[in-house]
Amino acid sequence: MTDVSTGDAPSELFPRLLPWILGICGVVGLVASFTLTVEKFELASNPDYVPSCSISPVLNCGSIMDTDQAAVFGFPNSLLGITGFAALLTIAVMMGRKTSALIMLGMQVGLTAGVAFIGWLIFQSLYRIDALCPYCMVVWVVTIVAFWYVTLRNADDYITGGTPRKILNGVLGIHSLIPVVVMLAIVGLILEHFWWYWSTLV
Repeated sequence: MTDVSTGDAPSELFPRLLPWILGICGVVGLVASFTLTVEKFELASNPDYVPSCSISPVLNCGSIMDTDQAAVFGFPNSLLGITGFAALLTIAVMMGRKTSALIMLGMQVGLTAGVAFIGWLIFQSLYRIDALCPYCMVVWVVTIVAFWYVTLRNADDYITGGTPRKILNGVLGIHSLIPVVVMLAIVGLILEHFWWYWSTLV
């Protein structure tokens, strides 16, 4: 399937676009994670500190930072974000058209783990903590986007023929639609769960 604006097949676009996509995701995720870490340490040193992302009963980082879910491994989750997004940005800057298969596999494993962790955090935020962290939601978005495009790139490299290739070609033709649908699904869950609050703003 061909991209009508450039004349290139979608699979030919990914080697050029992927570094940019990952670079943007890396920068945005790194800034969000770093900001969240600073806010966490400010709150730890001053219990009266109000984080910049605590702006309503629902959008309230402070209430999330005090939970066990915010430090699953004994330290702030945002430190994982700083490490992961710094690595993602570094790879994006160094990435070429023929990026090592080992690096691509490593990114796939890391981002798959990241998406699984994000899914768990989304569930915890909505149905256990009952609050949302704006910076965390930014991390959700860029992690999902990075995972999706790395997965597409790896699938494009390894799926070469038959029905799986035809399916992949169809997906490549609408590649940006899938993450949008996922984001809309998350937004739908947020709207439904916190409708008691959103309805008061209408």
